Amino acid sequence: MSFVLTLRLDEKSQAFFEKMRQQHFPPERNQIAAHLTLFHQLPETRDVVASVEAVADAQAVFSMNVTGLRSLGRGVAYTLASPSVMEVHHQLASSLAEYLIPQDRQRFSPHIVIQNKVTGDQARTLLKTLQMQFSPWTVQALGLDLWEYLGGPWRHERFIDFKGRPAEG
Repeated sequence: MSFVLTLRLDEKSQAFFEKMRQQHFPPERNQIAAHLTLFHQLPETRDVVASVEAVADAQAVFSMNVTGLRSLGRGVAYTLASPSVMEVHHQLASSLAEYLIPQDRQRFSPHIVIQNKVTGDQARTLLKTLQMQFSPWTVQALGLDLWEYLGGPWRHERFIDFKGRPAEG
């Protein structure tokens, strides 16, 4: 078995992305909640959990900007940006380097998929519709979630909240 590591968002933001996913993701393929994946496959070891805890313990809750939408070819995702999410990902990638699969070694581009596995025409139509209505907004990152991958669905293992102090200034 393996872990999936995601970023926990504030409740209001999570509810928005989940509503969008429920509306636009093919129901027969929608086995998991809306999420921002940091790493797709990590071994279920104490070292991995300890590394995740260490990064979370030092990190304060932070804001991220929802900056737009992007095409996935056969789907649509919201894009997010924040120096803090990039730093969290970098710290985790450094401490977990020996465990990373090729997919998790690629350039990190924070996003939340709300549609996938549809026709290209369906994806282009949704992207165009959502882009016409889009206005940037801010969400809060609260911590990290470890999930056990079960061959399709995921089972929540634990939430590790950000405990660090906010930067002064």
